[in-house]
Amino acid sequence: MADATDPLDAGERLGPEELRALQLKRLRASLRHAYDNVPFYRSAFDGAGVRPEDCRSLADLAHFPFTTKADLRENYPYGMFAVPRERIRRLHASSGTTGRPTVVGYTDGDLSLWADMVARSIRAAGGRPGDVVHVAYGYGLFTGGLGAHYGAERLGCTVVPASGGMTARQVQLIQDLRPAVIMVTPSYMLTLLDEFERQGVDPRGTSLRVGVFGAEPWTERMRREIEERFAIDAVDIYGLSEVIGPGVAQECVETKDGLTVWEDHFYPEVVDPITGEVLPEGEQGELVFTSLTKEAMPIVRYRTRDLTRLLPGTARVFRRMEKVTGRSDDMVILRGVNLFPTQIEEIVLRTPGVAPHFQLCLTREGRLDALTVRAEARPGATPEVREEAARAIVAGVKDGIGVSVAVEIVEPESLERSVGKIRRIVDLRPR
Repeated sequence: MADATDPLDAGERLGPEELRALQLKRLRASLRHAYDNVPFYRSAFDGAGVRPEDCRSLADLAHFPFTTKADLRENYPYGMFAVPRERIRRLHASSGTTGRPTVVGYTDGDLSLWADMVARSIRAAGGRPGDVVHVAYGYGLFTGGLGAHYGAERLGCTVVPASGGMTARQVQLIQDLRPAVIMVTPSYMLTLLDEFERQGVDPRGTSLRVGVFGAEPWTERMRREIEERFAIDAVDIYGLSEVIGPGVAQECVETKDGLTVWEDHFYPEVVDPITGEVLPEGEQGELVFTSLTKEAMPIVRYRTRDLTRLLPGTARVFRRMEKVTGRSDDMVILRGVNLFPTQIEEIVLRTPGVAPHFQLCLTREGRLDALTVRAEARPGATPEVREEAARAIVAGVKDGIGVSVAVEIVEPESLERSVGKIRRIVDLRPR
């Protein structure tokens, strides 16, 4: 990694031509590794009529088949591994709440790479060796906590492994241990904000300088609220366990203009969610990743379902991805109108009397789908304030999105949370 006097490591100092040459070399090797060692990929490549040697340019990757979450589930638990199980040093897994879980494995080399990428990310966010880093992502099978932890240690930071929950104690730890950096979901950061204010502590007076937020989509309005109320820089980190975990892309604190993709290890594409066609740079579609250096579980053209677009690099030579504000599988079609949770978030955040915590409940009334927005009241909000907030959200959704919804203002901290995140969509429609 970089030293204290140089903010960039060797990969970040590559020139454009050097980067493309390195990507092609690594891509060809990764495709060969997958084809030779993973029966699923051998069958998929053969079925598509392609072999690793057919990838003679980066554009040729478009001829190779996609990998989906369903493929990973069908090969549960070890079927996607490209090395013997005895070489696996760690396993992580998804929650499995929507079906069979997905399992990912890491060799010693993969764990070292992951730590390097998270360390690079923390540095790009403004963290430096010697900083105290408060990690409030959940620890366990979820990749957030351990990914952030080992990356911060690799950078040379002091780590507070707070994990999630025990919000009052987290506030006390932040006051006592004086971290400069916090790594957490944005929705849980707002929960911490509420707890600071409940305890009568000014959140702008803490030692925190940088917040590195990920694991769920969040908006520019939420960034502004966090930055203003905590007096910190709030930056985005992106990753997913199927690709490696957090540290696939990171927003640079000096620009805050989207997430720089660490393209020397993860090759991005954006495709049309319906046709699968690769879209030109700048067009919005579904994000797809191919790993370039993973050993245990190489991934080829993995469909993330995240919606974004690729943009030229600014703070680094690598391309940027626009902040993810929705997922193709989170889109709600309500009476012919496409709606994403982040659109509701924008409306909730500007509504007095409610906290930035909400949930969308889908039901069916007769033959038509109905949507209820359940938003938490701020502590101390009177019944009159709650009623006005409900009317404002109804009007905001109708005027801004074009659909009619019901709104319930619920008690503070009453919405279900998991690993620091609120479950955004609850589908109560009959199957």
